[in-house]
Amino acid sequence: MHGQVMSGWLLVALCAATGAYCLLRLRSGRGEHREGAAGEALMGFGMAAMAVPAALLAPPVWGWMLYAAVFGGAALRALWQARGGGGVHGHHAHHLVGSLAMVYMALVMAPGGASSAHAGHVAGYAAGGVPLLTGALLLYYAAFVLRSGVRLMPVAAGTVEAGGGGIAWGARPELALACRVSMGIGMIAMLLTV
Repeated sequence: MHGQVMSGWLLVALCAATGAYCLLRLRSGRGEHREGAAGEALMGFGMAAMAVPAALLAPPVWGWMLYAAVFGGAALRALWQARGGGGVHGHHAHHLVGSLAMVYMALVMAPGGASSAHAGHVAGYAAGGVPLLTGALLLYYAAFVLRSGVRLMPVAAGTVEAGGGGIAWGARPELALACRVSMGIGMIAMLLTV
């Protein structure tokens, strides 16, 4: 039980730090990048709130329904923005999958939700939800983390600029990608508890 509580708090810290960095990106971004940072900040803070160990704070039923409503709205916004196809719009499709995954987890973790998984969540993370959907989401996030993680590795030693020059912290693309990787890992951890 102690290990689960500790890992829960580590996940809360990771997601909250990622959300805070996305807020910093929100301040320095423009246009599509600003909207993406706002969606990622919402995702980071929402994941942090949902990952709080239930042994400390078990949200009421309306709390889980509030999570589902907020992320349902975020999913509708991402669906609207993703209607254009690839490029930046492909990133909106990723936000759509993430928002729908958060709705799914909120409904599964709610008391009396799918498989009444929250009772197991309070006692120590029991299985619940729809195994096929959970497995598909796990595969999606594993592929996303691996693909994004590879993009973080330098191609050749001479192609990486040292120090980043005069780029503001909120505008560093490698930090934004690292935040996406950490949120993907956080989603994997949360899905494993469903």
